[in-house]
Amino acid sequence: MLFRWIKNIFQPQTQKGGEVQQKQKQYSEKLDPSLQNKLSSIKKAFEYSPDFVARDFPGSAANGTSLAVCYIEGLTDSTLLVELMENVTQFVNTSPPFEEQPADVLVRKILPTGNIENVDSPQQVYQALLTGNVVILIDGVQQVITVPLAGGERRAVQEPTSQTVVRGPKEGFTEEITTNITLIRRKIRTPDLKFQMHIIGERTQTSIAVAYIQGIAKSEVVEEVMKRLSSINTDSILESGYIEEFIQDAPLSPFPTLLNTERPDTVAGSLLDGQVAILVDGTPFALIAPVTFFNFFQTTEDYYQRYDISTFLRTIRFLSFLVSLLLPSTFIALTTFQQEMIPTTLLITLAAQREGVPFPALLEALLMEITFEVIREAGVRMPRAIGPAISIVGALVIGQAAVEAGLVSGAMVIVVSFTAISNFVIPYFSMATAVRLMRFPFMILAGTLGLFGILAGAVPLLAHLVSLKSFGVDYLMPFSPFYKSNMKDLILRVPWWAMKTRPSEKADSNKTRQAPHQYPAGSDNAISSINESDASE
Repeated sequence: MLFRWIKNIFQPQTQKGGEVQQKQKQYSEKLDPSLQNKLSSIKKAFEYSPDFVARDFPGSAANGTSLAVCYIEGLTDSTLLVELMENVTQFVNTSPPFEEQPADVLVRKILPTGNIENVDSPQQVYQALLTGNVVILIDGVQQVITVPLAGGERRAVQEPTSQTVVRGPKEGFTEEITTNITLIRRKIRTPDLKFQMHIIGERTQTSIAVAYIQGIAKSEVVEEVMKRLSSINTDSILESGYIEEFIQDAPLSPFPTLLNTERPDTVAGSLLDGQVAILVDGTPFALIAPVTFFNFFQTTEDYYQRYDISTFLRTIRFLSFLVSLLLPSTFIALTTFQQEMIPTTLLITLAAQREGVPFPALLEALLMEITFEVIREAGVRMPRAIGPAISIVGALVIGQAAVEAGLVSGAMVIVVSFTAISNFVIPYFSMATAVRLMRFPFMILAGTLGLFGILAGAVPLLAHLVSLKSFGVDYLMPFSPFYKSNMKDLILRVPWWAMKTRPSEKADSNKTRQAPHQYPAGSDNAISSINESDASE
């Protein structure tokens, strides 16, 4: 019974037939050709909306065509709106006869912008108004003209706050999807870069853009992304995290199967590797799929500096991952069960520190870990001016006071502090959070079974990672299954001139990144010998 209840919670819910029929009915309704009837229905829909503006343009003596202009104040560009109003006023005062229909004359000769559309259902009119468009109603014409004049207050392009770099672009995504698309366009200037738009959310009507490079991204992956997005039926999408939970693989796994970033260069590099990006209107964080476990330890800055430095930093990140995951549990296991593995001098020192501590090592570690998590969360939620100071001072004061009070040992404070610092080395917060969660089960296993408990937890964890997939790509690729060609950009990052191909598990038939024989010219004997050997081949 319990298993069935859990299954019913997490199993996918199918769309009900009544909801589909209701949605089709909304778009099948047509507007009345009468100007007053159309205007009355729109005003009724926005009855309690103080930002809704409707302006009538009654037909003059010279021109009997009556118009009405509707828009949402604050969602439109005020400068273009003034120009539009002047043009509409000029049109109303123009004497007939027209060579074309009045609506055609208005669209082709009067309106100041392109991408003008004609809609004929109330739902389309409401959606146009709420996305910043201006709608023009013409008496006697059923269709309504929508003019894209979206504007208003927006956040400017700024440096990303969550993923900073020392060397590299200092621009980050904003909450405006059109701006984010432009930032990617500026980096990848090819018509093969495609953006497919979706509208998700019955209430929010959130715009979603799926970005990929045609000919590089696998068509199967693009189709799978489209399929999963099309299957979403919900009231609201307010952030890309909503989309991530709806389309991710293995929703019960603590490890992320999609990568989120607010850096345009990260998205551009991923697209050039054959991955797919998902941009969500209203958030600066884009999603990237498919991803592997090793993508979460690579940053764009790795490709902006020397390959040897990048390789060293990646090694540090992977070691920090192991330290953050296993250091507290290893310390608990050694001090509780396997004391013979500790050098005698160090064992005596640790025993002296723990002489007055009333708690076992497991409870001591759990107490310190939970305390540090509380301090870290408080530092994030507190006002920015005092948050960092309170978190650092609080950690120092509490740690020192706990040692002096004999509640914890000094060695445990060092272990927990170094573990927390190592967790910050992981570049992506989603992976760092997964490590924080997995740390506690390993500590409990180490406190009950020692090193054998750590091994008993590591084997199922590794098996779980091997079983994970991200949109059809194995999570531990290229180790499982093994691809020798992809080892050039994993932990080891070879020079750019040696990475001739894209990752084979992500790219389509176009796997060639650059031409061969791109070794740098110089007087170095080793490079010269390599060039000579390539030339002979």
